[in-house]
Amino acid sequence: MEFSTNTSVSIHQVKTAALAVGIFTDGVLSPAADVIDRASSGAIRAVMKTEFTGAANSTLVLRNLDGVAALRVVLVGLGKQANYGARVHASAEKAFAAVCITARITEATSTLAAIACPGTTATDRARDAASSVSDAIYHYDATFGKPNPDARPKLKKISLLVARSDSAATELGLKQGAALGEGVSMARTLGNLPGNICTPTYLGETAKKLGREFRSIKVTVLDTKQIAALGMGSFLSVSKGSDQPPRFIVMHYKGKAPAKAAAKTAAKTQAGPVVLVGKGITFDSGGVSIKPAATMDEMKFDMCGAASVLGTFRALAELGLPGEVVGLIPTCENLINGSANKPGDVVRSMSGQTIEILNTDAEGRLILCDALTYAERFKPSAVIDIATLTGACVVALGGVNSGLFSKDDELAESILKAGKQAGDPAWRMPLDDDYQLQLKSNFADMANIGGQPAGAVTAACFLSRFAKAYRWAHLDIAGTAWKGGAIKGSTGRPVPMLLQFLLNQTA
Repeated sequence: MEFSTNTSVSIHQVKTAALAVGIFTDGVLSPAADVIDRASSGAIRAVMKTEFTGAANSTLVLRNLDGVAALRVVLVGLGKQANYGARVHASAEKAFAAVCITARITEATSTLAAIACPGTTATDRARDAASSVSDAIYHYDATFGKPNPDARPKLKKISLLVARSDSAATELGLKQGAALGEGVSMARTLGNLPGNICTPTYLGETAKKLGREFRSIKVTVLDTKQIAALGMGSFLSVSKGSDQPPRFIVMHYKGKAPAKAAAKTAAKTQAGPVVLVGKGITFDSGGVSIKPAATMDEMKFDMCGAASVLGTFRALAELGLPGEVVGLIPTCENLINGSANKPGDVVRSMSGQTIEILNTDAEGRLILCDALTYAERFKPSAVIDIATLTGACVVALGGVNSGLFSKDDELAESILKAGKQAGDPAWRMPLDDDYQLQLKSNFADMANIGGQPAGAVTAACFLSRFAKAYRWAHLDIAGTAWKGGAIKGSTGRPVPMLLQFLLNQTA
C-alpha cells in the first residue's frame, strides 16, 4: 500500500478513483463534504434527505457528480458528532475501514480520503487513516491451495488532502500508521496460521528473519538444552507432551535517537529497556486436562501474545524509534503423551519456586513465569507480558477490552492511555493481595490455579510472584486477540496499544 499527501488543489478538483468524505447523523457535513456538496450543487444534502443518514460505519457511493473531478465520492457515516469527538480515534479507524472496504468493492485503485477528526492533530489523523486502511485490506490466503486473486484488495494507493502547513505532520502520521499496519498484519497472519505450520521452530525462524531484515534487531533463539541450562523447569514441563521442541526467543531492539534528542533519550534509557514478554503456545489441547473438542481448533490462537511481540518489533524497526526494547517469547505446544504434565505434578521454576500443577490447561503461566524471571537480567524500566491467558477474562470483559493487571499506578495509567489513543482499549482489573491466598498448595510453594472464582485475577497473581524485581503489568488478551464464528481470525491486538505505548515513551 502506498500512502502520500496532496496539498496542491481544492478537494473537488482532485482527479482520483474514489474520494471519501465524512457525514454525521445530525446532518452536519465534514468540511470536505461541505466543499463537495457546494461544488455539486447540493448533491450530498439531497441524498441525505432520502437514503443516507450518516450512521456510523455506513457508506454510500455517488458516481460522476457534476463539478467534482473524482470518479466516485464515498460518503462515510460518522455517527453523532458529539460521540465522534469523544472517541475520535476509534471512530476514525472504523470510518476509514469502511472507505477501504467500499473501495475494494468498487475496485478503486486510488482513493483520496478526507475525513475530519475533531480534537486531533494532523499526525493523529494520518496515523489512524494509514493503520485502518492496512487493517481493512488485510487478506489471508497463506494456506489456500489456489488463492483467489479476485479476493485480494484492489486498493493500491491512499492520498490524504491536507493543508500545506500540515504536510510534515501528516507525513509523520502516515509513516507511523503504515508501520503499525505492517506490524498488525504480521501478528494477524502468525495467529491465523495453523499449528502444524506455525510451530515453535517457525516462530523462532520468523524472529531470525526479522533480525536479518532489520539491523536494529538482534535475535537469539535458545533450544531445549539451552533452556534447561537456564533452569527453566516450569517452561520445559509444558513442552514435554509434544514432539515439537520448545524455543525461547530473545529479541533486542536498539534504535538510534536523532542528534538533537540524543541526550533526552539517553537519560530515559539509563533506566533500562522496556521488556515485552509474549506467550507462545502454538497449540493448546489443554494437556491431560483436555479442552472441549468443539472449538479446540481456535487454540492455534494461543500464541497471539508472541505474535503481538513480533508484530510490535516489526513496527518499531520500520519506524526506527529511538530507545531500547527487549522481546522475550517462550514458545511450545501443550499436548499429551506419556511424558506430559499430570495434575498433581510439582515442577521447579527458574526462580527456584516450586509449583503444583493442579490443571494442565493453566499452562501459559507456567511458561511465562520463567520468562519473567529471565527478564530481570536486563534491569528493565518496565515489563509487560501479553498472553491469551484465561477464559475468565473473556467472561469478565468480552471482546472489547483487554484485561490489564498491575500494582504500579503510573505504568497502568500509561498503558490505558496508549490503548485509548490507539483505539485498542484495556480495562484495569484488581490485583489485591487477598487473592493470593487462593494459590496456596500443601505440596509446593504455590498452585498453578486458584479455583473458579476470579480466575483471571488469580492467574495474574501467580505471575506477579515472578515479577517483583521491576515495574510490571500483565495484559490478558484472551477475549481480544481473535474472533470466532463466521468471522474467525486473529485481530492483531494489542500491537496498536503496545506501539503507542512505546511511541509515548519517546515523546
